Amino acid sequence: MNIDLSKILNKDQRKSIMNALLTPFSWGYGVGVWLRNTAFNIGLLPQEEFDVPVVSVGNITVGGTGKTPHVEYIIESFYRRYNVAVLSRGYKRKTKGFILASDNMSPRDIGDEPYQIYRKYGNLITFAVCENRRKGIRELLRINPDINLILLDDGFQHRYVKPKVNIVLVDFNRPPYEDKLMPLGTLREPSERLLRCDMVVVTKCPTDLTAMDIRMMKKNLDLFPSQQLYFSNIRYADPVPVFPVQSPQLSSLQWLREDDSILCLTGIATPKPLVRYLRQYCRSLKVMHFDDHHFFTRRDFSDIFKVFNSLEGKRKFIITTEKDAVRIMNNPYYPPTMRSCIYYIPMRVGFLEMEGSSFIEDLERNIEGLEN
Repeated sequence: MNIDLSKILNKDQRKSIMNALLTPFSWGYGVGVWLRNTAFNIGLLPQEEFDVPVVSVGNITVGGTGKTPHVEYIIESFYRRYNVAVLSRGYKRKTKGFILASDNMSPRDIGDEPYQIYRKYGNLITFAVCENRRKGIRELLRINPDINLILLDDGFQHRYVKPKVNIVLVDFNRPPYEDKLMPLGTLREPSERLLRCDMVVVTKCPTDLTAMDIRMMKKNLDLFPSQQLYFSNIRYADPVPVFPVQSPQLSSLQWLREDDSILCLTGIATPKPLVRYLRQYCRSLKVMHFDDHHFFTRRDFSDIFKVFNSLEGKRKFIITTEKDAVRIMNNPYYPPTMRSCIYYIPMRVGFLEMEGSSFIEDLERNIEGLEN
């Protein structure tokens, strides 16, 4: 007999029961993390340094802090001055081992986020994926000995490589000091592990961030004086067709009319910011959300277009994220007859101006080993 607890217990009671059930697993996970980090700290597990400076961009939570746009921001700032290589694990790819990205590859070969980066900067940088970061770096340097800066995507937990600079991203809306270890919360590591990094970036800050917000975040993060703290936010650009079309119907969200409808289609960790952004421009908005890094199936598209066709409105559009777009444009199941209706919203990073600090200038000083 199935018992519907929602009819017996209120939300707080259900949450208390779930916390009680998950707490032992969270403690066990924490012990495992502590043992692993201790093994690195005392030298039982080896760390390798490289002659070429390595910059790690990572986080201590599960997904959704904005690593990809921040890696892109660093690439754009440095590719003219350095011979940049990017190494990623290639999460959710269908391949294994070291793979040097090339134009004939798809998200299934190297992962959706790496493919997004390579699609933009492939002719400006060297890009590869490999689960073994040490092997990946050695192979990159063998293939291109002129590389003089390596960006390690999502590398904070991969301690076999000792980076020159450790950057950790923290979501403003999910600060680590209010979170708990998995599976009770979203922390991969205890929040105190932030003290091991060189630079902390608080991401996804609101546009109306106040001086009080900054002071409270600084106080609660409680970093060492030598650690550098920055604040960034997400800035959305105009819609771009997922598939090339001669005359896009939607060049700006400001062109939407009252009788237009949007289906917001996402397969990312935190879709709420995009949904909030779209609601500013469209009253008739329907949301379909899939798991992060989801590869859409034929059945998915059948369900998606049932919902899409049911929307009311003189004009109807599907709007998705850039990460989802790279999976959709390479997907054989997307109906060719529906290519003209789907757009993605590019996402860019902007850093809030802080007195006496510039993220890129400070990062370059750290790379070069100069005093701030």
